[in-house]
Amino acid sequence: MPDTYAAYAENRPDPRFTDWLRAQSGSSWDAATDHRFTRELHADALDDAVFRRYLVQDYAFLETLVGAFGHAVGDAPSMAAKSRLVDFLGTLTDDENDYFERSFDALDVPESTYEDPVLTETTAAFRDLLLRASREGGYAETLAVLVPAEWVYLAWATAAGDADRPERFYLAEWVDLHAVPAFESFVAWLRTELDRAGAAASERRQARLADLFCRTVDLEVAFFDAAYGADTAATDGGDRSW
Repeated sequence: MPDTYAAYAENRPDPRFTDWLRAQSGSSWDAATDHRFTRELHADALDDAVFRRYLVQDYAFLETLVGAFGHAVGDAPSMAAKSRLVDFLGTLTDDENDYFERSFDALDVPESTYEDPVLTETTAAFRDLLLRASREGGYAETLAVLVPAEWVYLAWATAAGDADRPERFYLAEWVDLHAVPAFESFVAWLRTELDRAGAAASERRQARLADLFCRTVDLEVAFFDAAYGADTAATDGGDRSW
């Protein structure tokens, strides 16, 4: 795989910057989109303790994700782009937040736990990456972390096709949230935005965008790994099982 986007695009009739970024992430892309966690989730074989641990950390991550999308709204180059991003923010803060609250209740997760969680090292690193990309970079840098964060979820959620849905609602709805046509359309639009911004960037900036994209994919893998307890707490919040 060429190290530069220019070399990648040279002999391709319709090159996409995001395809080059995905190729740059190498085996980590497959590890993220075909992880043990996602396979067990699809098969309704995921242990509740694993999903509970994952969901608490993901809820902690959600606030930072919302903030990153907020930065993207401010940096977006057109009112149409701002509007599209604002619409998705509504989904994150309404539909998805409602899902978390119902799932925490079903999984007997105390409010004190998910409102003040002990962050794993992976969650802390992921939040830091999003914050730095959005605050220290521009629109393209923010997209370079948002695109893989959403694209990975679209990929694993749609991987099973028309296979049977999990019986537990909190597993089934987590798949549904990331497999619906509206989400697929939004991810496609996000990719187009990054395709445009990335192709127009300097070679040095393109390399920076690739680093951000690949780091995000690596952290997605680590985030799934951490749900099985393969991570340590980044903050001292006491002895909690999740």
